[in-house]
Amino acid sequence: MNTIDLLATDIVKIAGIKIIDVPNFLEFVLRFTLNTAVILILIRWLYYTTTKRKDYLFTYILIASIVFLLCFLLESVKLQIGFALGLFAIFGIIRYRTNSIPIKEMTYLFLVIGVSVINALTSTNSSLADLLFTNAVIVFITFGLEKLWLLKHESSKTIIYEKINLIKPDKYEELLNDLRERTGIRKINRVETGKIDFLRDTCEITIFYYVAQPESNPPEDNDKNDNDDDE
Repeated sequence: MNTIDLLATDIVKIAGIKIIDVPNFLEFVLRFTLNTAVILILIRWLYYTTTKRKDYLFTYILIASIVFLLCFLLESVKLQIGFALGLFAIFGIIRYRTNSIPIKEMTYLFLVIGVSVINALTSTNSSLADLLFTNAVIVFITFGLEKLWLLKHESSKTIIYEKINLIKPDKYEELLNDLRERTGIRKINRVETGKIDFLRDTCEITIFYYVAQPESNPPEDNDKNDNDDDE
């Protein structure tokens, strides 16, 4: 087989080993490019500009790429839908030896896995327009929720509060006034009470408030978390 024959055929083999299947390879490159572009829009533009969390940015992009490659390359062995759904369960229970993943970050994790599975396993009977429309809908809904509807970002702070006599329901307004004065946060949306230590007369209080720009959350101390796990 000469060079001209190699360029003219769709499938190139050497010694019976398939080197390249041109139509399948082009489909693979096209789907991977589409998936990467959508993930970057969702994570780099929508998620990161809102939360400023670089740790999750790294995680989401890698997980999306690996899930896509895994699903696409294993499709030749008739990948069962149970396997695809199992990916959600596997990544959904990961704890990463740090604090539990917040609900918003867990939602984005589900989102990037779902988009990658869709782009990798969509039937060849579906047109490219169907795939583009599906991805566009996902991006549009996420953009609408993140940038248009949810204009305000709600932050929270957990504090140790010593005036436990103010945590009674009938003294809620007095509690809010005291927290506003001591924290400097003028608009507190709500307050949630956590652990109460009657021996020390303290309790954990979480205050929720809106901010114009999301506050950066530094990574947790891994050594501390490792010690906590060992205990």
